Amino acid sequence: MSSTAAAPAGAGIRNYAIVTAAYWGFTLTDGALRMLVLLHFFRLGYSPFTLAFLFLLYEAAGIGANLIGGWLATRFGIARMLAVGLATQMAGFLMLSAVSPGWAAALSVAWVVAAQGVCGVAKDLTKTASKSAIKLIHDGTFGAAADSRLRASPPGDRTPGAAPGRLFRWVAFFTGSKNAMKGAGFFLGGLLLESLGFRGALWAMAAMLALVLAGVALSLPPMMGRAKASRSAKELFAKNAGVNLLAAARVFLFGARDVWFVVGLPVFLYASGWTFTMVGGFLAVWTIGYGVIQASAPAVVRRSADGLSAEVPAARAWSLALALVPVALAAMMLAGVPRPDLFVPAGLCVFGVLFAVNSSVHSYLVLAYAGSEKAAEDVGFYYAANAAGRFAGTLLSGLLYAWAGLEACLLGAAAMLALCWAVTLRLPLQREARTA
Repeated sequence: MSSTAAAPAGAGIRNYAIVTAAYWGFTLTDGALRMLVLLHFFRLGYSPFTLAFLFLLYEAAGIGANLIGGWLATRFGIARMLAVGLATQMAGFLMLSAVSPGWAAALSVAWVVAAQGVCGVAKDLTKTASKSAIKLIHDGTFGAAADSRLRASPPGDRTPGAAPGRLFRWVAFFTGSKNAMKGAGFFLGGLLLESLGFRGALWAMAAMLALVLAGVALSLPPMMGRAKASRSAKELFAKNAGVNLLAAARVFLFGARDVWFVVGLPVFLYASGWTFTMVGGFLAVWTIGYGVIQASAPAVVRRSADGLSAEVPAARAWSLALALVPVALAAMMLAGVPRPDLFVPAGLCVFGVLFAVNSSVHSYLVLAYAGSEKAAEDVGFYYAANAAGRFAGTLLSGLLYAWAGLEACLLGAAAMLALCWAVTLRLPLQREARTA
């Protein structure tokens, strides 16, 4: 039994607000870090493939960090793992700030890759803890354990679909606002790089996270989310069909985004005459807009009383629509349509709307399928797949762009999205027990 039993609604919403605010602070610095590293080392003359290589360990570390982080959050408590993630990010910033211009290129690359790996671990420990906390807080406040309170609540909150609808809104707001913060982080990274320099920017962000860490330590119950963790690898990987299939779809969904977003698009825009400020500003505005739409997804996706019968078909339809966008953009580029530096960003805006709704629906569905007792393990498994997709997309972004330009990146994205859609066709329409 989880140590977080049914809690008063006020306390549950308070804990949700604290977790969300802490993840905002983390994501702001994480987005700034991505822009700092990309712009700083591109300015130093690093090639597109080398830039992609700098981020590979950041993404690869997340695969193990999510799996282990989910187990650790169940074993030692979600609040503790949230604090560990914040502290690890601070350590990664300080390690990265030690890079010296006098070092040999090979040593610099190796050091940056290692520091990025530390930050990748931090990101996914924090993400797993935060997303698991939402499931835990929601179920402890509004779930089965709170049935007696719900019976006494206003009629609008006693409908069969009230709890799934509320969970969808919470997840959508959390995920959307997080991505808006990440977009603001892109702008912050460029601003700090210009005003404080590479090392000064990293020190300033470490100080910011120290304040966030202090707030988490003083505000959240340290044992929140602690439960009986899996005792074997077989038990840890015993997920229900919904979680397994969503994890597979997540690999292709986020691989399709990063295969053209991480390296291909920024380098293409810069090579087309855009300045660093224009590239960073556009990516910041795009990410903020993407986050706003993500938070608004419950308003455009029909919801069902059981939380799955309308949401699963929505995941299938939005995945198919998304796959058509990179196909259209690649066809326009191959046909020689003038000014690709204008229509590609416009197409990316359409892509962002569809991708935001897809991501929001998927983020909700994994919590809908996950069990409450070991939600952290289920969420960690799911986001390990997310990290695997980002790793593949990041690697392919550098390789495909170096091989055949942005057109190859777009076609790679289309292929991945077609696979994502095919996987969603098998998603179950009802919850199932954990199976080996």
